[in-house]
Amino acid sequence: MNDRTASARLDLLHFLARVQRADLERTERWIREEEQRQAERQRGLDARPPEPDWLIERGLDGHTPAVYVHVGGCRMAGKRSAGVTRDQARSALVEGVPACPHCRPDTELGLLD
Repeated sequence: MNDRTASARLDLLHFLARVQRADLERTERWIREEEQRQAERQRGLDARPPEPDWLIERGLDGHTPAVYVHVGGCRMAGKRSAGVTRDQARSALVEGVPACPHCRPDTELGLLD
């Protein structure tokens, strides 16, 4: 192997090392960015207010009577649900607002059909 071939090979190896360093720096930047996104996501979750214990789901226009009473966290509660106190949920059930058939707030509140 002559000096020119050895020099060219060494130049190629130096080039490869620069490319690999650039790739590693880019990968480390992606890792930092993803860690930052996850930390921000977690801060958002930690800052959420606690879920209400009871929900009342309203009708479409907001003026119609309540549709259902739900236990807080019920997956069937619609977007028009608002958190209420235990007494408000109990009163709504006593006044005839139907209990959600999935989460059964009437059972949770000690009221049975």
